[in-house]
Amino acid sequence: MKQAESVSDFYKRLPGHAPTRVPLNNAGIGHINVFSRETCSVVSPYSRRDFYKVSLIIGKGRIYYADKWIQIDQPALLFSNPVVPYSWEAGSEKQSGWYCLFTEDFIQHSERINSLQDSPLFKIGCNPIFFPDETQLKELSAIYMKMQSEMCSTYPHKYDVLRSYLHLLIHEAMKNIPATNFQTYTNASSRVSALFLELLERQFPIDSPALILKLKNPADYATALSIHINHLNRSVKEVTGKTTTAHIAARIIKEAKALLQHTDWNIADIAYSLGFEYPSYFTLFFKKHTGLTPTQLR
Repeated sequence: MKQAESVSDFYKRLPGHAPTRVPLNNAGIGHINVFSRETCSVVSPYSRRDFYKVSLIIGKGRIYYADKWIQIDQPALLFSNPVVPYSWEAGSEKQSGWYCLFTEDFIQHSERINSLQDSPLFKIGCNPIFFPDETQLKELSAIYMKMQSEMCSTYPHKYDVLRSYLHLLIHEAMKNIPATNFQTYTNASSRVSALFLELLERQFPIDSPALILKLKNPADYATALSIHINHLNRSVKEVTGKTTTAHIAARIIKEAKALLQHTDWNIADIAYSLGFEYPSYFTLFFKKHTGLTPTQLR
């Protein structure tokens, strides 16, 4: 089952960034690394990531979310988290700045922030883009350069220093008012519906009983796309003629049939992997949609 892009996947996608001397658990607990944006991708794929990023973008481009986008035409500080998918499309050849990627395990080692997803800059529904003024831009640039230098140092407590620099970036942003000049798509319903169907399909196939379906209902998908559930349901119904729930149920039934016919997993394992709390719930769901029990189909 295709999950959010992990740190390991990130380095595979951008082999030039692969840390030859930096293991994926380089901080003991969690991972952190700092890069220059001069070698960043012109286009980054629309996806969820299994890590956080704080990017100082110097260069023109656009950032796309499920139902809105924003033009970047001046230096910007972007906070991205593992829950909300987005993509980046450069609008100018020259790109500079820096970005820091890190896992929640890395930041949770600090007593000052228990969960970044609850912080003002990373929580769902916030506007995670800030436009620093000239003075702040110099201060932010200096912090990133110090972080890059610290990454290369042999100081035994350098990761504590890096956490402190990361908190400085967060507090510098919190001094500002977040960007509000987002644009909506001309045909937002089509885009939201397409992204939902893509995200639905990415949950499958399930190739191990240890993997459990993470997105189980319309609310889960609305959260993953960072849009209101009513907006999601309305868009999917308008474009496809079917409800969000119907699409999810049909895809789960399709996967259930494949697992029943082509694996030797017991029915309880299949039920749990498809997100059902009890096998009996799965049996009732399956019979409702197919007219057969899982055992009868098998």
